[in-house]
Amino acid sequence: MRLLLIPAFIICVLSSASSQNNTIAAGEKLTFAASYNMSGLLNELAHVTMETSAVKTSKSTLLKLKCTATTYSKWDSFFKIRDLYESYVSPKTLTPYLYNRDISEGGHDKFMKYKFNHKTRTVASTMRKTRSDGTIWEENKSFKIGASTRDLVTTLYQIRNLDIHKASIGDSQNFTVLFDTKESVVTIKLLGKETINTAIGKKECYKLGISINNSTVLKGSNGNILWLTADQNKIPVYAKFKIAVGSGELKIKSATGLKH
Repeated sequence: MRLLLIPAFIICVLSSASSQNNTIAAGEKLTFAASYNMSGLLNELAHVTMETSAVKTSKSTLLKLKCTATTYSKWDSFFKIRDLYESYVSPKTLTPYLYNRDISEGGHDKFMKYKFNHKTRTVASTMRKTRSDGTIWEENKSFKIGASTRDLVTTLYQIRNLDIHKASIGDSQNFTVLFDTKESVVTIKLLGKETINTAIGKKECYKLGISINNSTVLKGSNGNILWLTADQNKIPVYAKFKIAVGSGELKIKSATGLKH
């Protein structure tokens, strides 16, 4: 069983995504509790964080977007997860330049790196896996991508820059997401507004439906929903998802360092 905690937490016109980043700043940190349905009972299994920081390079300052998922120690013997996803992007436009994914899930270890070249619309990728006998398999390749293709983490943050307040119920938008060197189309649909109680207070939220074309990850047409606060920060405060091996949810626990 793979919980797929962060991929399940992805992601419209909802009005077009802004070309400028007006929502995300360095120093933001969001924490979540991840629960999974086992034998009809929802069990809180893991801690998920999303945080941003400024990273200086020889040429510029980038924004680092970092997501992690870690099972609580009492669940490690059942299914241990130590996942890291990170993307280095332009702080002004959230255009990605480097993406890393380093996961360990139930003894399954995998590393993925993308280097984006937006002038040539290509990605240089490195995939590395640890075999059951302890040996390491590695594959390096370069391939073309679409002009709007982004990695998973960047897409998560780009959604928060959508002008959702201009959208009507039923409006939708597609995002092209690169995952495991394959492009997938993620569709987000505005289902309406809903006020919900959260650990950071009662929040009026945009309720967004999520689907992925020809996906084996997310299941069902109405079971994958994301709630974003209906304010300038558009904080993801709650998510419900159905995957091939069950269902689960993520609930926000804390939010600090917000831009607005």
